[in-house]
Amino acid sequence: MSGRFILAAVFREPGFPVFLAFALALLAAPAGSAQPAPDARGLPSLAPLVNEVTPAVVNVSVVTRSPLEDNPLFRDPFFRRFFNLPDKPQRQEQAAGSGVIVDAARGYVITNHHVIRNAEQVIVTLKDRRQFPAKLVGADPGTDIAVLQIDAKNLTAIRFGDSDALQVGDYVIAIGNPFGIGQTVTSGIVSALGRSGLTPEGYEDFIQTDASINPGNSGGALVNLRGELVGINSAILAPAGGNIGIGFAVPSGMARAVMAQIARFGEVRRGRLGIDMADLTPALAKKLGVAAQEGAVIGAVQPGSPAEAAGLRERDVVIALNGRPIRTSAELRARLGLTPVGEEIDLRIQRAAETRSIRTRIAAPQEASTANGQAVAQLPGLSVVEIERGSPLFRRLRGGGLLVSAVVQGSRAFQAGFRPADIIFGVNRRRIQTLAEFQAATKGAQGGYAVSLLRGDFNVTIIIR
Repeated sequence: MSGRFILAAVFREPGFPVFLAFALALLAAPAGSAQPAPDARGLPSLAPLVNEVTPAVVNVSVVTRSPLEDNPLFRDPFFRRFFNLPDKPQRQEQAAGSGVIVDAARGYVITNHHVIRNAEQVIVTLKDRRQFPAKLVGADPGTDIAVLQIDAKNLTAIRFGDSDALQVGDYVIAIGNPFGIGQTVTSGIVSALGRSGLTPEGYEDFIQTDASINPGNSGGALVNLRGELVGINSAILAPAGGNIGIGFAVPSGMARAVMAQIARFGEVRRGRLGIDMADLTPALAKKLGVAAQEGAVIGAVQPGSPAEAAGLRERDVVIALNGRPIRTSAELRARLGLTPVGEEIDLRIQRAAETRSIRTRIAAPQEASTANGQAVAQLPGLSVVEIERGSPLFRRLRGGGLLVSAVVQGSRAFQAGFRPADIIFGVNRRRIQTLAEFQAATKGAQGGYAVSLLRGDFNVTIIIR
């Protein structure tokens, strides 16, 4: 009996489980590694696929320290000395997340940056219950991706899939460690692609899925029915604190590009094209006289930038980057943000009724004089320079700000995500232009504060707790 005939028959049975019907339908699909198949009982099952990929998904345990509640006694130096308390009392905290082994030979594990942020110790637990201390190779707050390394033998790595080939409606499986209870497998479909605007980082191109994702799933695997990694589970919309069927994963293509730069440089080195951009809407397309209905409209071209040298103009509509379609400005930002400095790119644009290709290179971030950098007391390891009035950076920002002149490797500022050439222009959504304004805005901030900065072409927000 053919798979199609079985599917037609079972759907006529009242109350037949939809998921079982879907599994039977898959029996008619071309065979391939880890494809769903009948088990020993002759029942359709995802167990063979799950057995193949779950050894590559790990639990990530993290030890961090956070300040104790602000008790007035802690401010009394005599009280601290009498009870032998540190100057800044802290408590140790533990958290659990997930990770995915992607390179067995080198012991590389991909997880989320927010899982290991401010970690003093990271322990990776495999499915076979072996535990290993993990070294942080590097992390990228902008994409919420981090790379760990463990020294272990007989590891199982998962294969990367093509996240660009995903379509809404494709079946996917989420694997992780929800609520720290242990490895858990859930299933669903791709609900949407190219989601953005969930965080202020600006490098978003999320896969949305209704596969159950809960706290603790972060850093785990989103897998297609070939057993390939198509996403790193990252976030949920959870008004009640748990899964409501709206989860988000970083596409595997983005995670892989981030890992490649982290493995090479220890960080992601973002460059500058020199454009401001917005989404193309049908009304805007009509006004600009372009045939495209999706893309990114260039709102401004910065003087002296690679974009200006290449001939890009305001009102141009970018519809493809290196041959891959661009649907939104967020997608273009994310893709440009993963392009290494010095790499040549090919932009396909529409200019009124004309379509053309423009080649250019990503340049290093715009710099200013970094002489006489001043240390920032609130963020050990960070040095900044106030941007001079009348300078190109001042004109670009339409005001002042702080240029990060140096960040000490491994310092609190470095771990928070600050990098040299970042331009700080705001705290808690309030504009700051001088170091004195920065210090005033952060002084006494309860529960932390958000720093807004410009990195290359992109706005990034760093949360300090």
